[in-house]
Amino acid sequence: MSSSSPVSFDPNSFSLTDTAVDHFSSSLANKDYLGVRFSVLEATGCSGYTYELDYVNEKGPEDVIFTFEGVSVYIDKDSFKFLKGTKIDFSVDGANEGLKFLNPNVSAVCGCGESFEVDT
Repeated sequence: MSSSSPVSFDPNSFSLTDTAVDHFSSSLANKDYLGVRFSVLEATGCSGYTYELDYVNEKGPEDVIFTFEGVSVYIDKDSFKFLKGTKIDFSVDGANEGLKFLNPNVSAVCGCGESFEVDT
């Protein structure tokens, strides 16, 4: 019987599930982008914050960069404080597909599901 050490939660990490890596690999194929950018912005209309996703043409001066099997993820320093420890998943449920943010920093989600709050 072999023993392996348990995988521990790293609060300074950021990760993508295999399905999210596959999704972004396909999205970036044959395109001239460096990768994808995740940002956190103050919500308009709802309280709290919202996630934003965009393609990256150039690295920002304060970007934190993670690479997953050739997919580079860029997060600016201000957004990373809200995204530490987050895992991004991509799921398909029938005709619906989308990203899921598994963010341990979120304390509440708006009723519309588009914004979130964090404890400060």
